Amino acid sequence: MIVLTVVVIVLLIAGLAFYLFRVGTLLTRIATNLETCEESVQQVNRDAALIGPGVEHINRSGGTLSGALPLVYGMAEQIVGKVSPTPVRPAVAVPAAGRRRSRLFDGVGYAPR
Repeated sequence: MIVLTVVVIVLLIAGLAFYLFRVGTLLTRIATNLETCEESVQQVNRDAALIGPGVEHINRSGGTLSGALPLVYGMAEQIVGKVSPTPVRPAVAVPAAGRRRSRLFDGVGYAPR
């Protein structure tokens, strides 16, 4: 009985030693990956610090351009309206069921006039 108890205790200790060795190996691998990640994050931060002032300038320019878009769009419509002829479409091009009505407007509560 004493020999069997000693064998069970030795097997338990061996199992725990193997478990701790395996967990230690996995934690070492995770630590290595985290160090690599940290280097990548530091590189991204350095790159972002260089890009930051340029992004602010781009955002300011984009705001100016977006403010001018309605004016540019209106001018483009006037130019296209003067240049493009409106072709006369034959009655065959109209579907027999009439114009198809979209249900997308109903979903958001919009009713066109």
